[in-house]
Amino acid sequence: MTAHDPHILTRIEHAVGFITLNRPGALNALSLPMIRTLRDTLDAWANDPAVQVVVLDTSSDKGLCAGGDIRFFHEAAHSTPRGTSPLLEDFFTEEYALNHLIAHYPKPYVAMMVGVTMGGGMGIAETGWLRVVSENSKIAMPEVNIGLFPDVGGTWFLARAPGELGTYLGVTGEVIGAADTLHCGMADVFVPLAERPRFLKAIRSLHAASRADMAQKARQYCAREFTLRPTPGQFMTLRPYIDEVFASSSIAEIMEALDTETRPEFIEFAQKTRATMLKRSPLLMQVSLSAMRRAKHMSLADALRMERNLVRRTFEHGEVVEGVRALVIDKDNRPAWTPPIIEAVTDAMVERFFEPCWPARMHPLRELN
Repeated sequence: MTAHDPHILTRIEHAVGFITLNRPGALNALSLPMIRTLRDTLDAWANDPAVQVVVLDTSSDKGLCAGGDIRFFHEAAHSTPRGTSPLLEDFFTEEYALNHLIAHYPKPYVAMMVGVTMGGGMGIAETGWLRVVSENSKIAMPEVNIGLFPDVGGTWFLARAPGELGTYLGVTGEVIGAADTLHCGMADVFVPLAERPRFLKAIRSLHAASRADMAQKARQYCAREFTLRPTPGQFMTLRPYIDEVFASSSIAEIMEALDTETRPEFIEFAQKTRATMLKRSPLLMQVSLSAMRRAKHMSLADALRMERNLVRRTFEHGEVVEGVRALVIDKDNRPAWTPPIIEAVTDAMVERFFEPCWPARMHPLRELN
């Protein structure tokens, strides 16, 4: 067992195992030691009769987890030739294996998606048995902002959102609140912040034999016990438009449709969305879109293997290194994307990201099933 990371607090109370992320200064951004401690804890509790339910929570209402430690990504990427850093290799391999473990965990796994829950935070929450949002939840898969793609299983679960909502979220990186997260099927219940302690005390009574049954019991409990409801989101009214525009498999076509929109009820959204996409890496938006289209027909294990290949290719290309530099390190917000415009992105450029980095028998995640 690896050394216990101080940013992961664990305890067992009344048959509930609590895992509390406690790195508030970094919004609980995941480090490799944190990932290893999470894995070790879950492995230890899987067959422990003293633990019937696992709850992932945060010590700060500001956020469950903002994602992976992207400053670490930048430093590690510069320590060796692009794409070959052993630390980066270990980070993504072990993170994705953890995401898979959570999806197949033998006991109810409850994720309290409080505040900022993005990227890697979604990876340790989204495939759990029960996903809980609150009025301050800020949910996103924002990887494309820094020249990456929606990983940690994001290609897989975004592809399974209703209509093209997941496509929209994956290629824009936009942030949504509790109501839209519920509408997307990426959360199960809404629990007001003030009611979190009461909900967690009741969590053992919501234990069920399946994910669906536990989600149903939790919905009934919340409807009965809590009067506060999430502020309405935008997907209820915008979904038909999003489904129409984002059905294409071409980012260029999507952006053209947004640019030429004339219907009064959709112009503002179309212009805002296009302006957002103009800030993103054209190449990685198209890679993200292609990955989500492929993941729709994959198992989670296969999608994670695809993502593991993609992340190596992304660091080899250097787009993510430049994105982190511009948005996080230098903060000039002027990334030099390669290529700089969507019209210059070719099919060959995109396909390069999907070319296998390893023979199947040597893939770092070959043992996932």
